[in-house]
Amino acid sequence: MIRYIVRRLVSFIPILAAASVLIFFIVRITPSDPISSLTKGRYISEETRLALLEEFHLNESLPRQYLSWIGGVLRGNLSSSFQHRTPVSELLAERLPTTIHLTLMSSALAAIFSIGIGIICAVKKHSALDRVLSAFLVICASAPSFLLAIVFMYLFAFKLRLFPSFGMGRGFWENCYYLALPSIALSLSMIALIGRITRSQLITELESNYVIAETAKGTPFPLIIGRHCLKNALIPVITIGGMQFGGMIAGAVLVENVFALGGVGALLIEGIKAADYPVVQSITLLLAAFFMAVNLFTDIIYAAIDPRIRARMNVRAVRAGKRRKEDGL
Repeated sequence: MIRYIVRRLVSFIPILAAASVLIFFIVRITPSDPISSLTKGRYISEETRLALLEEFHLNESLPRQYLSWIGGVLRGNLSSSFQHRTPVSELLAERLPTTIHLTLMSSALAAIFSIGIGIICAVKKHSALDRVLSAFLVICASAPSFLLAIVFMYLFAFKLRLFPSFGMGRGFWENCYYLALPSIALSLSMIALIGRITRSQLITELESNYVIAETAKGTPFPLIIGRHCLKNALIPVITIGGMQFGGMIAGAVLVENVFALGGVGALLIEGIKAADYPVVQSITLLLAAFFMAVNLFTDIIYAAIDPRIRARMNVRAVRAGKRRKEDGL
């Protein structure tokens, strides 16, 4: 397993290098002018414009700008924001905790409720409860997260006044209270997808021969579900969940702006509007690295749940060892 993780981490290097090139040049070919955004469209003299271009190194060639930026990234220096005149690392340090808290809270809600609803629907297949919950999942899957965020804000913040409508609190538990509505809005689409997959996989597992054998031996039904059926059904659930968790960051960008949370998503949109190249490049590259880390974490969970995957990894490691010995001979 350790060798597998090391190989995957090494393979990330060329992928991130290619991603950094694409991110840099795609950002630069957009029809936007950071100087105009910085001056709010006001007239400035040519000398002032040239001084700003030189200050932000925009008068250099694109390859030279890329090498300067990626060299700084490798040294831990993400450059400074054009708009805020502050290092991007400091801006991320201020905004990242909010986005992480929102994403983890949404993921926890999605994991708990989606698997729970999937189990109930599978056990109560074709019942009235199954039809009601399945209809609820379809509705959640059809509504985009930003629309749900607006609806929740109107109902629970403005009308019922049960939750705050924007901003963050002070301290962990107060932040959980402020993030309740955004987290629910962000998690519902993931609940819908994972819940439906869990239901279909569990129905297939419950019709398997080993379930009949376990039932004949007198094994309690909850134990059959928890020890055997759910474990086998989680493989495709983890696959979809990993992809959805990565995509949840994109949804967080919109939800953060609806609730004015001031996270990384809000910073990214501000950077795009202001043509703030260092901010957009750094956040996008960070998201690319995050997606790859999620994929690696998903594969590790595969191996922890399914012994067949661990066996295949061991076989590959043994074969690789034999080939190295043969090459050495």
